[in-house]
Amino acid sequence: MSTAPPRKRCFEPVVDHRTRLLVLGSLPGEQSLKSNEYYGNRQNRFWMLMSEVIGVDLPLLGYAARLQALLANGVGLWDVVAQAHREGSLDSRIRDRADNDLPALLATLPDLTTIAFNGGTAARLGLKVLGQHAQRYRIVQLPSSSPAYTLPYAEKSRLWQVLRASESDALSRRA
Repeated sequence: MSTAPPRKRCFEPVVDHRTRLLVLGSLPGEQSLKSNEYYGNRQNRFWMLMSEVIGVDLPLLGYAARLQALLANGVGLWDVVAQAHREGSLDSRIRDRADNDLPALLATLPDLTTIAFNGGTAARLGLKVLGQHAQRYRIVQLPSSSPAYTLPYAEKSRLWQVLRASESDALSRRA
């Protein structure tokens, strides 16, 4: 008789009243869960990619300072999947999932203009969870920052730059 892989849970959302851009992943991987940090796998390129988007050298900062820098720049983080069984870190192994209540979170973010999905699984699941709510926001589907997604870094970086444009647009609309 086989046993189900352990049930894994996401972290709390990192958002505040300034959040204009919400980056949604699928579910934290093993190393992130062990370190209790979003994108805690040092091979994951999320912090480097976001550094290029917001112009702050995030990898040089401690974890708490990274989160504060994101918030100060209007960027929030969360995951689509609240909890699931998953052996290892691959999204393809997610089973028996329960999704986060994304519409409830969005209702608390009055300045939110853009939702970005970090990877295909996050986008596929997240768009289902959002349903008609997705129409209210600019939706951006990004290549995964995960080392399991083997697109060269230069190409990931080029594609993530669309977030930089969305942030500039949001700032100009506020001026």
